[in-house]
Amino acid sequence: DAPTCAGFVAIAGGWNHSVGLRSDGTVVTWGSNRSGQRNDAPTGAGFVAIACGSHHSVGLRSDGTVVTWGRSSDGQSNDAPTLAGFVAIACGSHHSVGLRSDGTVVTWGSNRSGQRNDAPTAAGFVAIACGSHHSVGLRSDGTVVTW
Repeated sequence: DAPTCAGFVAIAGGWNHSVGLRSDGTVVTWGSNRSGQRNDAPTGAGFVAIACGSHHSVGLRSDGTVVTWGRSSDGQSNDAPTLAGFVAIACGSHHSVGLRSDGTVVTWGSNRSGQRNDAPTAAGFVAIACGSHHSVGLRSDGTVVTW
């Protein structure tokens, strides 16, 4: 069941779970917990963005670090970067992408379709998005790169 509390500023949905970001920087989860989508969710404030994959979720904290929870069959939770400096996050079905403040992208999770190994190494990205098994990046010059 969806939460009855108010104050949400963002929502994200996975295969059978959802995450909401509240105005106080906390996350609220609902739906399936079969892979820890609810019980493994982080507590405390400080989140500025959220994203959901099929059975995992990612939260971006105000200090530029990422927090992951849920299924990690392909490393989508356990292999998350421990770096700071992230400004955006996105999730595919079994992989995730983070955009760093220097314009580079960092990927983790599944590589079955080249989601990690085919990721660009150059800087210059200003936005990211994920499909189920691929990722898309927008460069500062307006060009689009997919992998």
